[in-house]
This record gives sequence, structure tokens and C-alpha cells, in this order.
Amino acid sequence: MLQDKDRIFTNLYGDFGWDVKSAKSRGDWKDTKDIIAKGKDWIINEVKLSELRGRGGAGFPTAMKWSFAPKEVKPGRPHYLVINADESEPGTCKDRDILRFEPQKLIEGCLIASYAVNANSCYIYIRGEYIAESKILQTAIDEAYKEGLIGKNACGTGFNLDIYIHLGAGAYICGEETALLESLEGNKGQPRLKPPFPALIGLYGCPTIVNNVETIAVVPTILRRGGKWFAGFGRPKNTGTKIFCISGNVNNPCNVEEEMGIPLKDLIEKHAGGVIGGWDNLQAVIPGGSSMPLLSKSICDTIKMDFDSLVEAKSGLGTAGIVVIDKSQDIVKVIARIARFYKHESCGQCTPCREGSGWMWRMLERIAKGDAEVAELDMLMDVTKQIEGHTICAFGEGSSWPVQGLLRHFRTEMEERLTHKKYIDA
Repeated sequence: MLQDKDRIFTNLYGDFGWDVKSAKSRGDWKDTKDIIAKGKDWIINEVKLSELRGRGGAGFPTAMKWSFAPKEVKPGRPHYLVINADESEPGTCKDRDILRFEPQKLIEGCLIASYAVNANSCYIYIRGEYIAESKILQTAIDEAYKEGLIGKNACGTGFNLDIYIHLGAGAYICGEETALLESLEGNKGQPRLKPPFPALIGLYGCPTIVNNVETIAVVPTILRRGGKWFAGFGRPKNTGTKIFCISGNVNNPCNVEEEMGIPLKDLIEKHAGGVIGGWDNLQAVIPGGSSMPLLSKSICDTIKMDFDSLVEAKSGLGTAGIVVIDKSQDIVKVIARIARFYKHESCGQCTPCREGSGWMWRMLERIAKGDAEVAELDMLMDVTKQIEGHTICAFGEGSSWPVQGLLRHFRTEMEERLTHKKYIDA
């Protein structure tokens, strides 16, 4: 388990001040000028050595993404850094705590990352519901300007950086990076076809790097302590620390920073106070936010929380939003409720997603009531396969995977329910 001396987010619970003075007392903005003086190549190489992967869900190597940005800025084509703080994934609330308790870590990370990708403008796109958090962040940005940490000649480096906040309107789909860029431009938040990727043609048609809040917030500490230090946690390609969000049927729902690869059982038992009614009362766990396939208890007994381990278990780490489901819950109704969410949030651009998400929800509602035939379970799986991989963005997979996880692990229970017409009046 992670020791306190190795924690990056030392104010995750808001026990101390979030202002710039308090942040500096905890080590933020230390030697930032010296870090930037070492140059873009050194910064990207250290992040590469750390094996940092994006903390927003996809898990793409951060240094590789930064390296995609053109090395030179052409006239009329400025580079942009965009921070994805549109945290709308059910079960996930880590970015919110960073915004309100550790804003200076994010701002310092924005400066370093912007320098690395030649961006003089940084936009932070915040979820529409995070009103209080946006006000705290704006105050923190104003403080950073006043202290000379950002703006013209940021930290005395000769590099100029302006940071802007953009508040979304509460649409889940704007968490997809190209839909986010469309929204930033003032358009309807609908994903773009890729390629071209944002690193070449992004915001206003210019090179743009899009990173998650947590990804950028950990960069300054990595550079101060060294990429190899960060890589010393976890295992290859699954390194570093991670904020896990634990909710659902646990005694103590919480956010906690832990080492990558920690056993799921340890996270729940030691940090979240255990499953309500004890570990044997566990039914399933959604390990990475609502869009990831759930895992049955037998898998949860031994599974480790990192990217590759969860992929091997036919799920995913995603945002590390852990939702614990005990035996008191109707698992079909749980997934039906998630399906309803995705039906509601589909942007409607792609036919398989627009139509299929509604189909899945309606079929699950009937199955939950026992008002369906066993043969329809195969039909439901077929619908998920017609959506998965047939849409512009990953929303199609996000709406399909929870249903696939349900069918994979609870098919027997569903068949029994339909055979005996249980819950028909539910």
C-alpha cells in the first residue's frame, strides 16, 4: 500500500488550504523555473520514463500524446492545451476534488505541459454542474497570475501562458475529446471523425493536446521526483499512483490515492470500510466508472486494479470509479438504470448508438420484470455487438459494455428469472 510520503495529492480531503500560499507550503511551484529550463525534450523524456498513462479513461501514454504535437509553431496556427474536466462518468469524482482542493497542482501542470507542447493558451473545460469548483479554480488562477506564476514571463522563464476556464452545459458526451472541442468552439457537442486527430487538427483547426485533470496534476511531482520514482509503483505499463473513487454499497465511500495494481479487495476493505454486510455479501463491482463491464465476486476476490489486469478480466480501469453492488440490489435493474443514462446522453449522431441505446434499455427493463423470453438474451447481446465498434466515438462501447458484462457474469440468473417469470409485477 502507498505510504504517506509517496502521496502526490496531500490535500485530497481538503484538510488544508487550497490557496497559493498553502499550496507552496506543500511543495507546489517548487523549482518550476528550473524544470522548464531543462527544456521540452527533457520534460517529455521524464514523463516517458514514468510510463504515465492518461487518467481520463482511455489510458493512452501521456508522453506519446505530447510528442504528436508539431515541434514548430507555424504562423496563424497556434498550439493549444485543453484540460478535460468534464467529469460526467457515474461513479467518478476524483477531478472534482483536485479542482477544489488541489487547484495549484493543476495550474502548475498546465504551465509545464503547455511549455512541452508549445502552447501559449490553455483551456480548462469544466463540467457544467461544477459551479463551486469553477469559482475556486478561477480564484486560484487569478492568484497564480498575481504571483507571476502564469501569464507573461511565467515563473521568470520567458514563456507566456494564459489559462481560461470554460464551463460546459452538463452534457456527458462533451467528455469525449473531440465533442469537447466542438463545444469549446461554440458548436453542438458532437464527436468528430478521427483521423485527423486533435494533436494535428484540434481546437479552431490548430494543433491541440487534450489531457485529463489528474494526468496533468501529477506531472510537476513526477518531474521533481523523477520519472523512475513514479515508474517504481505498480508494474510496467501500469505505473504510478492513482486516485480511486469508491462508492455504492460500502460502509465508507471515499476517494483515495493508492498504488496502481493494488488488489480491489484491499481497496474496498481497508479504505472504504468493507462491503455492507461483509465481503460475502458482495454481488458485483463496476471497476472503472459506469461504462466498464462489471465483475462478479469470484473475480473481485483476486483482481488487481491496473489497466492490463482489468483488460485480461474483460473489463477496464477507465476512470477508476469503483461501484460496489451487494446482494440486496437487483443486478438487472442496476444495469437497466445505467442503460437509461446512456440512452439519455447519446448525442444521436450515429444510428447504432442513437437507436441501440434505447433498445438495450427497453429490453433490460422487460427482462428485469421477467416480461421477456430467454431467446431475447441472445438478441440483447447481438444488439450490443451491433453498437460496439460501429460509432464515431467510444460512447457506443460505453453503452454496450455494461450490458455485455451483465450477460457475461449473470446470464444464469437472468435465464432463471425469465424461465420462471419472476418479478413480473416488479
